[in-house]
Amino acid sequence: MPDLPHDPQQQFSQGDLDRFAYGSDPAPHSVLGAHEVESGHVVRVVRHLAARVIIESGESQYDAEHLGVGVWQAAIPGPVTDYTVTTEYDDGSRWSAQDPYRFTPTIGEFALHLWGEGRLEEAWRELGARVMEHEGVEGVSFTVWAPHARAVRVCGDFNNWDGTGHALRTMGSSGIWELFVPQAHSGHRYKFTLLGADGWVEKADPFARRAEEAPATASIVHDSRFEWSDDEWMSARKSADPHEGPMSIYEMHLGSWRDGRSYRSIADDLIDYLADTGFTHVEFMPLAEHPYGPSWGYQVTGYYAPSARWGSPDDLRYLIDRLHRAGFGVILDWVPAHFPKDEWALANFDGQPCFEHPDPRRGEHPDWGTLIFDYGRKEVKNFLVANANYWFEEFHIDGLRVDAVASMLYLDYSREEGEWLPNQFGGRENLDAIEFLKEVNATVYKRYPGVIMIAEESTSFAGITHPTDHGGIGFGAKWNMGWMHDSLQYVQRDPVHRAYHHGEITFSFLYAFSESFVLPISHDEVVHGKGSLAAKMPGDHWQRIANVRGYLTFMWAHPGKQLLFMGQEFGQLSEWSEARSLDWWLLDQPLHSGLQSLVRELNRVYRDQPALWSRDNEAAGFSWIDGGNAGDNVIAFTRWSRDGDPVTCVHNFSGRPVDDYRLALPRAGRWQELLNSDAVEFGGSGVGNLGAVDAHESPEGAFATVRVPPFGGVYFAPAGD
Repeated sequence: MPDLPHDPQQQFSQGDLDRFAYGSDPAPHSVLGAHEVESGHVVRVVRHLAARVIIESGESQYDAEHLGVGVWQAAIPGPVTDYTVTTEYDDGSRWSAQDPYRFTPTIGEFALHLWGEGRLEEAWRELGARVMEHEGVEGVSFTVWAPHARAVRVCGDFNNWDGTGHALRTMGSSGIWELFVPQAHSGHRYKFTLLGADGWVEKADPFARRAEEAPATASIVHDSRFEWSDDEWMSARKSADPHEGPMSIYEMHLGSWRDGRSYRSIADDLIDYLADTGFTHVEFMPLAEHPYGPSWGYQVTGYYAPSARWGSPDDLRYLIDRLHRAGFGVILDWVPAHFPKDEWALANFDGQPCFEHPDPRRGEHPDWGTLIFDYGRKEVKNFLVANANYWFEEFHIDGLRVDAVASMLYLDYSREEGEWLPNQFGGRENLDAIEFLKEVNATVYKRYPGVIMIAEESTSFAGITHPTDHGGIGFGAKWNMGWMHDSLQYVQRDPVHRAYHHGEITFSFLYAFSESFVLPISHDEVVHGKGSLAAKMPGDHWQRIANVRGYLTFMWAHPGKQLLFMGQEFGQLSEWSEARSLDWWLLDQPLHSGLQSLVRELNRVYRDQPALWSRDNEAAGFSWIDGGNAGDNVIAFTRWSRDGDPVTCVHNFSGRPVDDYRLALPRAGRWQELLNSDAVEFGGSGVGNLGAVDAHESPEGAFATVRVPPFGGVYFAPAGD
């Protein structure tokens, strides 16, 4: 770096001038701005194409001398506290502005230290574009992490997209760069340009809170003005435990639930629909900014920016606020497993691998054509942990469903021998990713009581939902992919063959309490040639819908929380596509409206019966009655509440009714038929028990004779309970 001149007439070399004039010096504040010299101060600014530059300090004006290539310098006797730069051009126009190089840094040493340690839990409050008043002046602080960059500039609407006059300063070994820009404000678009070994690259801000709508790629300065009204929900959440409460999740892709809806315009209809159908939570597929719509949001470029497709960040806040006030929890899909290679986003951010692992054996997904985060790098881990906190803090969400956890756990995920790099112990586990997952779970649960972290994890990796202080990964729940695979495989079989595959419907009970589970029938099961849930079923149209009714009745009875992808609640027949709305017209057909009525009743009974949810994770909350009746395709079991109240569930997967079925019940007396999936009101054939059965005591216990409908499930509870 050049020494500061004691004489304002001292000349800089041409190389010095070029660096400062074109924003390629890492420490522009060392020369630009106001600097003390023996005779007072000198002020240096960059003003390209200026005819005259005037420094106004106090009541005085000082003409600046052009040193060359747009660098100007004015000598000012005495002290300089603040000043304004007025620029005149040959066409007679004038422009006055505060000088960004007269301000001290907007990020403190403690924040820099925490970032370097990977412990800056609210990193978005220090990095990105932050609207603020700094040293008495309104403006925007631009701060970015670019550890390999040689220089960084910011360009945008506030400087006609010419960043040569807005070079950021390096904040030392932290890898962070910073500049306060007085004339920038909320709503301005911007990008960073970074000088790396191979030249300049232009990048969106990794911490941008708002982004342009695709295909445009600029970041947008955003200062939220939203006022939350969900205090009652947030207060109650702190003392609630979602792991032991009812959770019936409606998974949805916001853009294709109903065409043309935004965060705001969907609120009324969505709330009315959730209230009508009885779900307790809505889970949105990823809402973070993503450039490619058919990725459904799973290839994220803007981790801190809600997608502009459906409105502004405050519009999303409005939707969540409305959902909370109506009594519905909000879960958001989150994607820390990989990110796309778009050249304007995170990939090779400062000219070389930065967010991604530099070794392609650990840094690239061969199947998805995406990059993998470098979980062992403290700053990258901090970026992701803070991002999880951001969605809870800034958007009041109630849970994160973490996508593709299995791909994070294993170094050899989807790789052949020789294509992966073992860990330091020679194993296949990604130890850095495991430590990251532990940290993000522990941090979220510490900071936000009453929320839930859910893993989409498809392997038998032990301890996914066990506490971190007991050697687990620390999630609150994981998707039960084994149950989903086995049970779907079973119900897709022709009923005459199901007797030979009875284990597919009973196997999940062997491990149902080894983890805390969510039972998912998700978007992944109704795309890419798999067909909708109704289309998977055997038989004619009536039988298919009857199979769906019976299957969902089994699903709601099985230990674990429920998740159902939109459209399956009314028997969507075609595969889901993100490009079009659901086939709501099907509700004009009695079979489909009947299925929806069943789901409505399943959710009502589920919420009203603690036996169906309060001991989801305890073996003592479940007891078999009949698990081996393969010949009749029948299974029966009882769920127990913490107060000892039972609900007995009987399921017939055959295509014929099972009459005179001798059902063992926990005690003698009258048992109410809580729900029958074959009821006429649901589109069924009406095979049932006239609302109740009587259990009589015998030497072997209490038994009732019941009718179990074809493709059907029946719930019983003691009458009067």
